Amino acid sequence: MNILFSISHPAHVHFFRHAISILRSNQHKVVVAARDKDITLDLLDNYEIKHEVLTKKKSGIPGVISEFFVYQYLLSKILRANKIDLVLSIGAALNAHVCFIMGIPCYQFCDTEAQWRQNNLTYPFVTKLFTPSCYNGDIGSKHIRYEGYHELAYLHPNRFQPDSAVLEHIKVDSGEKYVIMRFVSWQATHDVGHSGLSLKIKREAVREFSKYAKVFITSEATLPDDLEQYKITIPPERIHDALYFATLFYGESATMASESSVLGTPSIFLDNEGRGYTDEQEKKYGLVFNFSESINDQKKSIEKGVELLNNKPLDEIWRERQKKMISDKIDVTQYLINIVESFVENDDKNFFSY
Repeated sequence: MNILFSISHPAHVHFFRHAISILRSNQHKVVVAARDKDITLDLLDNYEIKHEVLTKKKSGIPGVISEFFVYQYLLSKILRANKIDLVLSIGAALNAHVCFIMGIPCYQFCDTEAQWRQNNLTYPFVTKLFTPSCYNGDIGSKHIRYEGYHELAYLHPNRFQPDSAVLEHIKVDSGEKYVIMRFVSWQATHDVGHSGLSLKIKREAVREFSKYAKVFITSEATLPDDLEQYKITIPPERIHDALYFATLFYGESATMASESSVLGTPSIFLDNEGRGYTDEQEKKYGLVFNFSESINDQKKSIEKGVELLNNKPLDEIWRERQKKMISDKIDVTQYLINIVESFVENDDKNFFSY
């Protein structure tokens, strides 16, 4: 069968990469169509995933509109040239529209309720929509829930084993406490109306956490000079090793908060709207602490971080919580493979029971 994976964000690389490799080894023709955004192409190259680049992310309304037209045109050409039978992507309205017009089944995956503008442009045109079971909202007859998180496609124990060599790379001794902080640029479609952590709070968090641990920052936006010295410098594909051994994750990225949870690392996430999955990871498993973007909550989040850093080693407690979560959830890569193989057999009634 001929399958196309659409990759338009670094997180999509992680989500699909194992499935791409397995399906190729199973003799399916797999085409990867990529959008040049942030470190997406770097990750594809580092994982040695053969791909075709459709467009590069543009800014400004004229740039965005022109990219949309070019993207749809080039995608339709690739679909025709490769006689694609099935398209898989994450929250991509343009893919759904092109596939709908061309009569090609489009399976989409989504875990972000906050991107409702994009979701409203996507859902009517997809063939099936897959979300974690904890997704807030019912999307109708096309909606299929599964017991997992996106991060379990690449961080499930079946797919990931941490490499302690990363500690030497970031110059941290074994057992030494360190914090990874993540600041986002707030330029995504679901970020409209958000401002995130204030610069004052970022500086305060770094100052307070530095009293108890080394601090590393990963940021989408340029950091001011006084925070630049904390920037983590590792290959992007090694960040999950660093998260696994970290004492604490603190930041504005829902994905990295969830990654930390899946890896058994205490996590503090700040966002006004939250996510179904980070809510579940807090309420059901005690792996995440969710805070809003209010000034009061920002200050409370720092206090919680200091409390966690001051506690006795949390590794054993959090690993037990992680084990409980893993036992309740599925290997999402295997679920992806089941979806595709069920499509091949023209019997897609049973794949969501995995």
